[in-house]
Amino acid sequence: MNYVILLYALYVIITVITTIWVARTLFKNGKIFLIDIFHGNKELADAVNNLLVVGFYLVNIGYAVYTLRVVGEIDSARVLVEILSLKIGAIILILGGMHFLNMFIFFRLRKRALIEKRMTEPYGYNPNV
Repeated sequence: MNYVILLYALYVIITVITTIWVARTLFKNGKIFLIDIFHGNKELADAVNNLLVVGFYLVNIGYAVYTLRVVGEIDSARVLVEILSLKIGAIILILGGMHFLNMFIFFRLRKRALIEKRMTEPYGYNPNV
């Protein structure tokens, strides 16, 4: 039995579900950071958050489709699981890398926003911060 079609189906299903789950989590929790970064401007934060999610989907699903091809025969369930684990592992590593990149960018932007906020306050000091 050739398992290539089964591998493709499992790979696409697992990748899409994982990507959607991660994107929704980032969308939900990233909104708070973006509102703070944009000084309470919820409309701008929502717009940027939506754009980030679209980019996230494009990169991850694009990479998954790009790497869909399998070279060689898959003639056993063992080989199917091994190849599937390599492919899903690569997707999960990419999702994790993108998550850390997003967090790095959010924290840098937030730090910059806090500095700008402090500079606009009288004498550069706010006892409430």
